[in-house]
Amino acid sequence: MIDVDAEVPTRMDGRTARAARTRSAIVEAHLALIDEGDLRPTGERIAERAGVSLRTLWTNFKDMEGLFAATGQRVDERQATLYRPIPPELPLARRIAEFCAQRVRLLEVLAPSARASALREPFSPQLRRNREAAIARVRDEIEQVFAPELAYAGPGRGQLLDALTVASTWSTWSMMRDAMGLDVDTARDTLARTVGALLVDAVAAGLR
Repeated sequence: MIDVDAEVPTRMDGRTARAARTRSAIVEAHLALIDEGDLRPTGERIAERAGVSLRTLWTNFKDMEGLFAATGQRVDERQATLYRPIPPELPLARRIAEFCAQRVRLLEVLAPSARASALREPFSPQLRRNREAAIARVRDEIEQVFAPELAYAGPGRGQLLDALTVASTWSTWSMMRDAMGLDVDTARDTLARTVGALLVDAVAAGLR
């Protein structure tokens, strides 16, 4: 006798797994095109790269906003594999060096997607949400890594946190790498000098 109740979940599980694989292939195709320099890939190009029909693409993603959300999540996952917590009890110079080295790794992974997002962000609420979430994560990391120095800042804590966030996020990195043409090492050293100057000044102010 066929166990109908047992077969239905199996069929559903298989269908769900295939749908997940299809969505993943579409997201990876989107990112691959962007990584290769196609900063505004069309649905047609994404579907072709993923090996699916255009109809399948839009069956899995209602619109580009849905695809932007899924792609942003995948970029976050890429960055998460590189992220390592930096203990706040380490000496300041070491924390600055490790924080800046890590920010460079994460920003270089983010770079293609950030450049692509900049073209569409004025017209995309989802891309703006992606950017706001990225900034919030950097801000949280700064608060953890440089907690002692932020405490020294007293009433100026918020302003110092803002300044460190500006120095450590994509807009500033893009200025150094794209607008000024700095190589990775030079841009990293410039970031470290900026972050160090802000933190040392805050500590000095707190001791006065």
